[in-house]
Amino acid sequence: MNRNQTSRRRIEMNLLQEDLARAHCRSKLNDAEQNRRFRLAQQVAKAQKQAERATRRAERASAKARLTLARLV
Repeated sequence: MNRNQTSRRRIEMNLLQEDLARAHCRSKLNDAEQNRRFRLAQQVAKAQKQAERATRRAERASAKARLTLARLV
């Protein structure tokens, strides 16, 4: 193997390593994005449940207030 072939092989190996590093980074970024979306979906679901509970509490308080008012009249 002459010097030119050795240099070319070294360049190809470096490029291959760079490609692998880029693929690894892309994979990590994709994983992070999926995790972010999952956490966001969980937060939305939690907020919806809290809103539903608050609505039920408000409805109960309203019914209690109407009942109390009806008893006074």
